[in-house]
Amino acid sequence: METDMFENFKCKVNKNISKVIVGKEDKIDKIIVAFICSGHVLLEDVPGVGKTKLAKSMAKSMNCSFSRIQFTPDLLPSDLTGIYYYNQKTQEFEFKEGPLLKQFILADEINRATPRTQSALLECMAERQVTIEGNTIKLSRPFFVIATQNPVEQFGTFPLPEAQLDRFFIKLSMGYPNSNEEIEMMNRYVDSDPFDSIEEVVSIEEIEYVQNNYDKVFVSKDIKEYILNIILKTRTHNDVELGCSPRATLNLMKASQANAAINGRDYVIPEDVKEMSVPVLSHRLILKSEISISKNLSEKIIEDILNSIKAPLEEV
Repeated sequence: METDMFENFKCKVNKNISKVIVGKEDKIDKIIVAFICSGHVLLEDVPGVGKTKLAKSMAKSMNCSFSRIQFTPDLLPSDLTGIYYYNQKTQEFEFKEGPLLKQFILADEINRATPRTQSALLECMAERQVTIEGNTIKLSRPFFVIATQNPVEQFGTFPLPEAQLDRFFIKLSMGYPNSNEEIEMMNRYVDSDPFDSIEEVVSIEEIEYVQNNYDKVFVSKDIKEYILNIILKTRTHNDVELGCSPRATLNLMKASQANAAINGRDYVIPEDVKEMSVPVLSHRLILKSEISISKNLSEKIIEDILNSIKAPLEEV
């Protein structure tokens, strides 16, 4: 495995996106980790912090097809997957593909669609295929979904069930830029939109390499036990009704491997696990009802668990 390939991939993509998105390099790195692991991202944030720009910039950097879907209560599953319609000229049924048959999908305000439509998207995320009138169509690779939801305005929304939240590889919040970053953002956008100058920086061969080889990163027995201890602690925590699933265990290991690779290592260290634990695990916790209204409590619980468990010594 060539760790230089992963480092170069991360640096080129992050640098390109950072021309448009100011001061979010660490968040971009985590999204790149999810992409390498063929996972999907849930962005929970207020409007206007650059979620759409980020998704479009990432797709353009990789020369991948892109579609943005605005989720609304009247959106139907067929609006996502496509339909067969009768062409009177040819007197044959033809397939009109939906936006899900692109490679990069931005599912904007996913919690505004009905559970039936949400399920159609999440099925595509899990199975990498759509079935329409008995015909199965494989989705393009890479296939990557960034879904967003507004944590503030909940009127008229359909919250994602816990089982569906578990399908997302990581959950992030972009957050507001600081004062210096916002000044820099205004400077960049004063004359033109920097997105217009974004060009492809990685090839399909590079994408296939990183997605097919990140799992060759070595994970020691001690690191595996460390990951398991974190997971087990979520299942016995006093404030948690239901802890992380075995899927979360595997996802945390994969995320740690990919994070090690983009940082130039062919082995996982405890810092990789710590760095990826909150985005991979926090949205998978089901909190007890009396304390679940506390904001960002899930993240704090994961941080407390990390502080309470002794990390193994770094091994090369």
